[in-house]
Amino acid sequence: MGSQAAVQPARDAHPGLTRWIAIALIVVVADQATKLGFDATLRYGQRVAVLPFFDFTLLYNTGAAFSFLADAAGWQRWFFTFLGLGAVVVITMLMRSHRNEPRFLAALALILGGAVGNVIDRVAYGHVIDFLLFYWGDWYFPAFNLADSAITLGAILLILDELLKMRGSHARPS
Repeated sequence: MGSQAAVQPARDAHPGLTRWIAIALIVVVADQATKLGFDATLRYGQRVAVLPFFDFTLLYNTGAAFSFLADAAGWQRWFFTFLGLGAVVVITMLMRSHRNEPRFLAALALILGGAVGNVIDRVAYGHVIDFLLFYWGDWYFPAFNLADSAITLGAILLILDELLKMRGSHARPS
């Protein structure tokens, strides 16, 4: 009689992280799909009024948030690409070490998806595609995209998570 090894079902290499990585991937896919859609539909600089304070537009940002360093000589493309890749590494390490903190993991998943979405743009095009523009009268908030929105929501969730942790630690007797 030959010995048969028991067939074990494949296990999640990182138990508990699959759903958070899936959220990050959903952010990346939604971000890239909307960017490609607006890039294919609008001309650069074109604006389409949606609400009295909101337009769709097509702009390219070679810098970072609020077009920081957009006028630099081109080195910023790779600087922000490597910065984004570094963030991906740090975020995945944090996710592995905080597996039992769903709020924290949700925040990191949003930031991870946003970072990857913008890194893809920088590598593929040399700029980030922005298409959401909010304004009031002569005041304009810099155009942004879904990746930026996910990063912002993730940062807000990180702050909320920390505030709730602090509140919980003050409520417990020493």
